[in-house]
Amino acid sequence: MKNIIYNSTRGEDINVSSINALVRGIADDGGLYVPTHFYNIADLNQMTNSDYKHLTYKIVKYYFPEFSEEEILSYIKNAYDDKFDTPQMTPVVNKAGVYFLELFHGPTLAFKDMALTLLPHLLIGASKRSNSSSKIVILTATSGDTGKAALEAFKNIEGTKIIVLYPSEGVSEIQKRQMITQEGNNVFVIAIKGCFDDAQNAVKQIFADKEFNNIAKNKGYVLSSANSINIGRLIPQTVYYFYAYLQMLKTDKLTAEEKVNIVVPTGNFGNILAAYYCTKMGLPVNKLICASNENNVLYDFFRTGIYDKKRTLKPTISPSMDIIISSNLERLLYDISNENAVLVKNMMKDLNEKGYYKISDELKDNMKIFYGGYADEFDTLKAIEDVYNKSNYLIDTHTAVAYSVYKNYLNTTGDNTKTIIAATASPFKFTRSVCDALKIGMKDTTDFELVKLLSNKTAIPIPPPIHNIETKPILHDTLCEKNDIKDAIKNILEI
Repeated sequence: MKNIIYNSTRGEDINVSSINALVRGIADDGGLYVPTHFYNIADLNQMTNSDYKHLTYKIVKYYFPEFSEEEILSYIKNAYDDKFDTPQMTPVVNKAGVYFLELFHGPTLAFKDMALTLLPHLLIGASKRSNSSSKIVILTATSGDTGKAALEAFKNIEGTKIIVLYPSEGVSEIQKRQMITQEGNNVFVIAIKGCFDDAQNAVKQIFADKEFNNIAKNKGYVLSSANSINIGRLIPQTVYYFYAYLQMLKTDKLTAEEKVNIVVPTGNFGNILAAYYCTKMGLPVNKLICASNENNVLYDFFRTGIYDKKRTLKPTISPSMDIIISSNLERLLYDISNENAVLVKNMMKDLNEKGYYKISDELKDNMKIFYGGYADEFDTLKAIEDVYNKSNYLIDTHTAVAYSVYKNYLNTTGDNTKTIIAATASPFKFTRSVCDALKIGMKDTTDFELVKLLSNKTAIPIPPPIHNIETKPILHDTLCEKNDIKDAIKNILEI
């Protein structure tokens, strides 16, 4: 078949190799790279014996055709090793009437591990393929989970530096401690006085700043990203949705070609976009259910066709979803508009200048596979309690948002299609809220004490990555105003 190459959603940066798309992260025109076409997976019924590594190879090789078979296999072998605590990597658990796709068995206890453990190998391989002598600087904003996963993935990787920006008051105590105790001779963490969107906007502005990039280039650096704006993050995320379906086929939970619903707790729209891309690759999906917390800009968008960022961010108990500007939605707009880059560019201009954009009824019709819903704090805590009481199964706050939205969808539509819920993080990363739901502990109990109480209550061992994390030395304490982010990065790079 014809090799896949990449175009920008904004139309100026086109016919880009996968190597260059990987290293650049964001297109030169400010858009996001999308593949020129999608590879259709073979008969799924013939693939039920594929393990996670084999399935990753079958998918990834088509989207990064410049790599040899030997290179990709070695990257996968090094990425998916004993750092995961189960051979299945992403097991599917049938509880409370749904199928939870557990994406938190990696080294940082969040779904970001599934792609971020592979990304460094792809990036370094791409850099070598392009004969570049530049050191790759990974510049990443995080709402909590991407930061630690990226830091862990890139630590001590030769030829790289990684700088993570996170909102100082917008992550859980466990998430924060995971980042500020991160070891590695090439890792840097900056807390900002602002929200995730402030951090993400700063990253985008730096990528678009030609003067800054030229200075960095002259110093031997090239900027790249570990967010899902990087296609090297997004494509590997499609694997676990196919793997979940294959697990259900293998255990006779599904029949061949039977459709499923997929529910994804959503902030930056990357994880649910990966599920959407799976539908273009042959995964039989009935509905993609986009679950938001009280920062429900995506719910409003799917309901009205208007994306309006003119609202105040609400800090919630599902902080990884506390996002107003969902960057990956740009890729969906490009797809549903029949790759109309001019239209997408104008909508992004409207969003930047007016604070909103509106899509046509025709484009709304092209999104019928999506259903949007949201859950508030009460709904989220109740979902955690209900699932635990009903099935003795513990879920985190983000997964609880997804479960709550799914139950509302079920009650509203009566759709009894078998449903996969992306369980995106370990409940031990958000112990205070989980303990509140189960009525464990007191207000003055620390998050680290709550970890132990939660383990004792549920008889679930404390995950090794956060065991005694409170005793680890703090290695990163930089705090800056959002307007000083560029200067802080310059200081790190000594430029």
